Amino acid sequence: MVETVYSAELPVNEHLLVQKNRICGHGNGPRMAVVTGIHGDELEGQYVAFELARRLNDDLDLLHGTVDIYPAINPLGINTIQRGVPTFDIDLNRTFPGDPAGNLTQVATAAVVDDILGADVCVDIHASNIFLREMPQVRINEITADSLLPLAPLLGVDLVWVHASATVLQNTLAYSLNERGTRCLVVETGVGMRITESYGKRLVDGLLRLLGSLGGWDGSVPDALRPTVARDQRVEFLNASEPGIFLPRVRHGSTLKRGQLVGVVCDPLTGTVREDVISEQGGLLFTLREYPVVYPGSLMARVLGGAR
Repeated sequence: MVETVYSAELPVNEHLLVQKNRICGHGNGPRMAVVTGIHGDELEGQYVAFELARRLNDDLDLLHGTVDIYPAINPLGINTIQRGVPTFDIDLNRTFPGDPAGNLTQVATAAVVDDILGADVCVDIHASNIFLREMPQVRINEITADSLLPLAPLLGVDLVWVHASATVLQNTLAYSLNERGTRCLVVETGVGMRITESYGKRLVDGLLRLLGSLGGWDGSVPDALRPTVARDQRVEFLNASEPGIFLPRVRHGSTLKRGQLVGVVCDPLTGTVREDVISEQGGLLFTLREYPVVYPGSLMARVLGGAR
């Protein structure tokens, strides 16, 4: 059943409409919320929302409880291919938990938080931007690691990255929900403005696996591979020193040796290589640049040192 979470009329005959698809099974099982579309240029979650709804509806007799799917928290951003909210020029994931007495975006985010609160678990799905490709991963604030770490491997991701609390922004949806007692896992996967179906299918399996662990799904799903947990290992950020075109020389998701060549920054004008991009530590290459143009400081890769 499609339900309206928030609705508002806008100038020039525009309309802001945030909706959810509530899929109910039988019995008094758990409630899981699946959120995506907070950033308008992150489309990987659109496929997940579609495929999850399709699979649940095809086998509704296997569902116990309720799944709420929120495919487009920022519909204006998705419609205009913008990361933030058009006109307001803000990142919606910096406005939670919202304010019922605030401006339009604050009222909308407050309505979203209020609608999700009380769920047994929420999964907030993001993609990377257009510049970087991410391996499927769950990101967790160390403050909530005790409650979320047991759930994260069920999602079938390659990596679980536990962040220091000092690096976590407090105005995100996940922080707001966890602070209010609703467990929320953040997934990063794929690349901006694209859909990687293989990643999406894995994540749908993971969502059903997570739901099953709560007693809400009787269907069969493949066993989850054991993810790498990044907690104490050092994450190496490889940033460009020279401008040019970045050409990778390794595959995304590969395990690197110390001192291995990750890629080169070349100069199309002179036909020369301006920089060799070297990994100073061995480990898992979980982020790799997708957009080739780089400038000094541009992130080209992230490597998890000591990955097993």
